[in-house]
Amino acid sequence: MHLDDIRARIARAETAAGRAPGSVTLIAVSKLQPPERVRAVLDAGQRCFGENRVQEAAGKWPDWCAEFDGVDLHLVGPLQTNKARQAMEMFSTIHTLDRPKLARTLARLAQELGRCPALFVQVNTGAEAQKAGVLPADADALITEARALDLPVAGVMCIPPVDEDPLPHFRLLRAIGTRNGLDGLSMGMSDDFETAIAEGATHVRVGSALFGARAT
Repeated sequence: MHLDDIRARIARAETAAGRAPGSVTLIAVSKLQPPERVRAVLDAGQRCFGENRVQEAAGKWPDWCAEFDGVDLHLVGPLQTNKARQAMEMFSTIHTLDRPKLARTLARLAQELGRCPALFVQVNTGAEAQKAGVLPADADALITEARALDLPVAGVMCIPPVDEDPLPHFRLLRAIGTRNGLDGLSMGMSDDFETAIAEGATHVRVGSALFGARAT
């Protein structure tokens, strides 16, 4: 468990970028991690966690949320429309709004539930066929549609291709956010979060560097 080290690296990156201390939110990505590792990070004071799958989160977080005050859960994996209600009831933030159908489903459920998590539009900056996310050329239209549905769009998110320099992808995402008046930038993971912070990331999603390699 390397929480203190990750927090220190984030603080140094904030300072190097001339940003205010605490301006970056660390999302501890706990998907597929053994319970003892997650508990150790909870015991150390971390409260913001990211999960990839609604069902996995539902199977482990209710008990921890009851035990630890202030747990803040973020969905950072693709969301199927048939899991949308459960996701909206469990997560404070969904980072993977990526298509109009999902936006319409979330808007309908928001009316029923009387609330909606903060939303990030996921952009497939590398145009990878196997990866979720709206294509960069279609991002503005999806953001506009989501806003027209009165959805609380807080920012944009990306996962750069693993074999490419992430910097151009972070800059592309920042440009999309800027021209749409969105301050939230969910970008940067274990191998590149310092670069992301230099480019304006407000949320970094760190898993293996914090917990160690995931279970398989």
